[in-house]
Amino acid sequence: MSPAGGEAPAVAVDVAVFTVLDRALQLLLVCVRRGVFAGRWALPGGRVHADETLEGAARRLLAAETGVRGIYLEQLYTFGHPERDPHGRVVSVAYFALIPHGGRFQGRAREPFPDAAWCPVARLPPLAYDHRAVVRRALGRLRAKLAYTNLVYTLLPPSFTLGELQEMYEAILGRRLDRRNFRKKILSLKVGGGSAALARRDDEE
Repeated sequence: MSPAGGEAPAVAVDVAVFTVLDRALQLLLVCVRRGVFAGRWALPGGRVHADETLEGAARRLLAAETGVRGIYLEQLYTFGHPERDPHGRVVSVAYFALIPHGGRFQGRAREPFPDAAWCPVARLPPLAYDHRAVVRRALGRLRAKLAYTNLVYTLLPPSFTLGELQEMYEAILGRRLDRRNFRKKILSLKVGGGSAALARRDDEE
């Protein structure tokens, strides 16, 4: 019970998982089958058990609803508007991740998890709960991290060209980048010490 005599809020987690597919940034969604939002799409997630950590709950629910396991999750933000969940007072801690799509949820690969699908971020359907706000926050964080991390490299094979790297940046940012300025910036950063190899591979093609 809360100090005011009301019932304490439930705690939930929501997970925004992004990938790049067909040169577009995509978001992993699941179809809601029950309750007020039945038929709508939502982020994977749900209630936290009393005996598990927040991240543990996020991993459990992501695996149960989509089969995605073993990925790096970053805690994003806590969403606690009193009316965010029509089923009751629920505070949600959101996580996000950027992963290679690996063929997941395409063609026959959808069969084990038919309610999960990639959806282009630029054309999202109406989402359940306050998940549109969660996605906006996650997208802002993801795009900001491009400026100071090599997070985007997780989407690429060990050997890739600067052109392929630029395509990933453009997909995540949702806009075209000047080729010359992009290459100058990347080569000056020398993220991971691989810029020289990237330049040689790119010149060979």
